[in-house]
Amino acid sequence: MVDHPPLRRNTGFQLLWFGTTVSQLGTEITKLAVPLFVLALTGSPAWAGIIAGAGVAGSILVLMPAGVWVDRWDRRRTLVTGQALRVVNSACLSALVLSGHVQVWQFVLFGVVDGVCAAFTDLVRYAAIRGLVPVAQLRTAYMQEESRSHAARLAGPPLGGLLYGLAPAVPFVVDTVTFVVALVSGVLSKVPRRPGRASAVPSDDGPGSEPTRPSMRREVGGALAWLWHRRGLREVYGVLTALNLLGGAFMIPLIVLVGERGGGALGTGTVLAGAGIGGLVGALGSTLIGRLLPVGAMMITIVAVFGTAVAAMALPFGPWWPMVPLIVIALSTPSINVVVSAVNAQLVPEDMLGRMNGSLTTVARGLAPLEPVLGGALAATLGAAGTLVVLGAALVLTAAGAATSPELRRFTGEGGSDSAVAGSPRSSQC
Repeated sequence: MVDHPPLRRNTGFQLLWFGTTVSQLGTEITKLAVPLFVLALTGSPAWAGIIAGAGVAGSILVLMPAGVWVDRWDRRRTLVTGQALRVVNSACLSALVLSGHVQVWQFVLFGVVDGVCAAFTDLVRYAAIRGLVPVAQLRTAYMQEESRSHAARLAGPPLGGLLYGLAPAVPFVVDTVTFVVALVSGVLSKVPRRPGRASAVPSDDGPGSEPTRPSMRREVGGALAWLWHRRGLREVYGVLTALNLLGGAFMIPLIVLVGERGGGALGTGTVLAGAGIGGLVGALGSTLIGRLLPVGAMMITIVAVFGTAVAAMALPFGPWWPMVPLIVIALSTPSINVVVSAVNAQLVPEDMLGRMNGSLTTVARGLAPLEPVLGGALAATLGAAGTLVVLGAALVLTAAGAATSPELRRFTGEGGSDSAVAGSPRSSQC
C-alpha cells in the first residue's frame, strides 16, 4: 500500500485550488454587481436575467466540443490560455464601466466570451485534479473544492455590495485582479499536460499501424451512449437538469424581493451570503449525508427540501428572512456535488474525463441559460414573491415524480448491477 503525503502538502493541487478560489471570489462579487448595475442602467429585471444567462449560454454551447479538445490538447496550455483570455475579457469590461460608456449589449458579449473560456478552464481543472491527486484522496479533494465554492459565495456577495457602494466600477476592477491571480497560480501548478491515449481506436490499415483518433462526433456520441447505458446515473442527471433550471431561476426574483422590502445593495449581498454560510457547513457534512443515503434517494430528498425552501422565501417576514431558507438550501446541496463527483471519478476512465464531464454537464445544465431569463421574466409578470412560490412548487413536484423511478431509488453510484446494463462501456473504449 502506497503511503501518500497529506493533501495539504500537494503543491500542484493547492496552487490550482488557491487560484480558482480567488477567481471564484471575483466571480461572486460581480454576480451581484452586474444585476445591480444593469438594474440601475435599464430598470429591467428581464435584462438582468438575460445578461446573467449569456455567460451560461456561452459555456453550455461549447461544453461538448471543449470536453473532446481537453482530452486531445495539452491541458496545461489550455488552462493557461483560457485564464489569460479571461483576464483580457474582464479588463476590457472594467475599462468600459470606468469610462461610463458601457452599454447593455456589451455585457451580453463579455458574458458569452467569459462563459466560453470558463468551459475550457473548468473542464481542465476537473481533469487535472484526477492527475494531481491520488485516488485515495479524491473524496477529500472534492470536499475542499466544494468548500472553496461556498466560501466564495459567503464572502463574495457582501463584498460585492460593499465595493459597489464605493463605486459601481470597483467590483469589475477587483474581478480582473482575481483573474490575474488565477492565471499565475495556474502556471505554477503545472497540471499534467496530456491524458492517456487508451481511448484511441485502432486503425483499419492493418496490424502494426498507428491508432487513429475517432471523429469529434463519434467521441461525443460515445460519451452520451456511455451515460445512456448507466441505469440510475442517467436518471440522476435528469433530476439535475430540472434542479438546475428551476433552482437556478430563483436568484433574480430573490434580488428583486429583497430590494422591494427595503434591502439595499449591502443588505442584498448579506442575504445572498446565506448560501455561503450553509454551503460551508454542508460541504463539511457532505460525506456523512452520502453515507446515510444512497445517491438516488439523496437526490430525491434534496430536491424536495430545495423546493420547499424556495417557496418559503416568499413569506412576509421582512428583507432579511430569505437568508434563512437560503441557508437551508445551501446546507443540503453540497452533498450532490461531492457525491456525483466521486461517482464520476469511480466510473469514468482518466482519458475520458474531459469529454465525459463536458457531456454530463451539458446534459445536466442544458437548460441553464434559461435559468436567469425564466426568473427575470416570471418576476416581471408574477412579482418576485409569486415567482418564488411557483418555482418552489415545481421543484417539489419534480421530487415527487423522481420518486416514482425504481432505477433512481436503487442507484448507489457504485459499479454494480444497479448502475450499468449489460454491454454498457466500462472502459475508455467508447
